[in-house]
Amino acid sequence: MSQQHFYEVSATWNEGRKGELSSPILNKTIECATPPEFPNGVPGIWSPEHLYAAASSSCYLSTFLAIAENFKLEFLNFSCKTKCKLEVVEGKYQITEPEITPELLLKNPENDLEKAIKVLEKSKAACLVTNSMKTSVSLNLHLL
Repeated sequence: MSQQHFYEVSATWNEGRKGELSSPILNKTIECATPPEFPNGVPGIWSPEHLYAAASSSCYLSTFLAIAENFKLEFLNFSCKTKCKLEVVEGKYQITEPEITPELLLKNPENDLEKAIKVLEKSKAACLVTNSMKTSVSLNLHLL
């Protein structure tokens, strides 16, 4: 497999502060908008800020699944939440504190707790999206 991959997404304006995201290789589009916290923002629609957090969560999820499989970690459920703080830094809006909170329900917690923590931490270290961010990303483990 090549070490270079390219992912193309187009953003097209629809009306007001709303647009649509699409990719030539994907079947579904995503409606996006300015978040309601900003002037003329639209509630209830994916914003760039939500998509930033979604990129972190979905990358952590897929990285965790691959590493858990490699480690043969047996689990019953996994979910991941990412919360991002947006603030003004040196006169510019910036996401400064993304926090990833994975929730993991182990099949055998008494035997696999240490392995699970190792897999969760390795997943953060290997996540390409968080490795690409210039802000530091915290990992808030939540084992069930």
